[in-house]
Parts: sequence; structure tokens; C-alpha cells
Amino acid sequence: MNLLELHNLSIRFRSENGTVDAVKHVSLSMREGDSLAIVGESGSGKSVTALSLTRLLPSPPAEFAGGRILFEGRDIMKMSASEIRAVRGGGIAYIFQEPATSLNPVFTIRSQIAEGIRLHRPDVKNVDEEIVRWLAAVGIVDPAKRMLDYPHQLSGGMQQRAMIAMALSCRPRLLVADEPTTALDVTIQAQILAELRRLRAEFRMSLILITHNFGIIRGLCDRVAVMFRGEIVEYGDTESVLKSPQHPYTQALIACVPRLGDKRKRLQTIDYNWLAKA
Repeated sequence: MNLLELHNLSIRFRSENGTVDAVKHVSLSMREGDSLAIVGESGSGKSVTALSLTRLLPSPPAEFAGGRILFEGRDIMKMSASEIRAVRGGGIAYIFQEPATSLNPVFTIRSQIAEGIRLHRPDVKNVDEEIVRWLAAVGIVDPAKRMLDYPHQLSGGMQQRAMIAMALSCRPRLLVADEPTTALDVTIQAQILAELRRLRAEFRMSLILITHNFGIIRGLCDRVAVMFRGEIVEYGDTESVLKSPQHPYTQALIACVPRLGDKRKRLQTIDYNWLAKA
């Protein structure tokens, strides 16, 4: 049985100015331990798709327009409020791109991680010991001391590590990392991606990486789905897609990635007039 299945998922947003089809007939599946990158520009439907997995989209304005979301064989859209709360964090956990806004500024790191552990893992007897374990697992030095800090006392990279620890402490079956390195400098980006790669291997965790950057998915994700205007336009093995992209939009995205030794004076941009005719 697949861990996650999306069948013709469609989501739209209604406003005073009309209706926007944000996600259109998206289908994909993942088995236990799989890693999938969903790649596309801002507005392509990546995050909307990810948030829909646990019904985190506010309704209104979001509206489920059709399709099915199955997690461990169960229909997400038919779950009760208590059932979906159990899936959030305990079944599917998220890492968001702006840790400074995702962490609550008035609570310590300890209290924020402890909340998830108590909710999803009531069998844990020593919560502080478990928090220290996970903070150490994501590379935070002196975790027993740092867990007493407030978010503003941590650097951007440390905040993101704390977010990863918070997500993993609930022992989810699937981790969704939504642009987890966008707000970080290049060095910290590399550290966070290496950490995700190590943790995924260590805990045999399924991973969905949401990104606009083809340059970070090699070595981290087995498969890639390319989204454009709410639709998946290319889906396949990561190495195959990177080496031989079939869709013009995928080709354009890959061409935009800067490379060492590139002598072009200007980076390539996407010509949407050409793309529309392709």
C-alpha cells in the first residue's frame, strides 16, 4: 500500500474578483521511505498542494474542487476534526521556509517542541530528555541549554534546526519541507540540506521537498514533480529529469540554475511568450 496518494486533486480560491484554479488535477503517489521534490516557481501550486495534505488551507477562500487525498489508505477529506489533528504532526509534519515567523516568539523552544510530543507521543515519560535528544540530532550544540531559549535568541540556521527537531520529535511518517532553506545564506543552506539527507537515511523517513530550485534536489530526492500553473507537467526519476527534461518549462527552469564557470554575463530567464507556443 502506498503511504500517500493524490488522485486528480483540484483546489480553487474564490474572491470578489473571481475564481482562481490553484491546483488542477494533480495525481502522484509515494511509498514508505520515498523522497519527492515538487519544483516550480512561486504561484505554481506547490505549497497549496502540500498544505492540502492535512487540510491546512483556510476555507474560505480555499475550496476543495475535486479528487482524493489518501494517507495510509485513509481519505483525508473524510476525516473528522479529531482524526485530522492526529495526522497533523503525528502522520505528516511540516518544516516551513520562514522559521522566524513559524516559531511562536513568546514561548521557549522547549515548550513548543514539548507540545507536539505530549499530543502525539503520550507514551514518552521524560519529555525534556526527548527534546534534548532531537535538538542534538539536528546538530544544535548544548541542547539542554538552548532549549530554554526563545526563538529570537537563535540564529536563522538554529531556528530552522529547531523547526526540524520539532517536526521530527512527533515521529511523522512523512515530512514536508516547504522551501526550508530560502531565508538562509548559502553555507547554512548546505548544512540544512545535508542534515535532512542524513536524518532521512537514519530514520527511514518519507520526504516531500517543496522548492523552486533544481540545484538542491540532486542527492536528496529520488523523484521530482514539476508544477506549472497548478498542474504537474513532468514527473519522473530525478536524475532522468535533470539529464533529459522533456517539458519546455522544465528545460527553462534547469537552464536558470547558475553554474560555476558559466561565462554568461546574464542568467537565463523564462520567456513565457515562447513557452506558451511550445
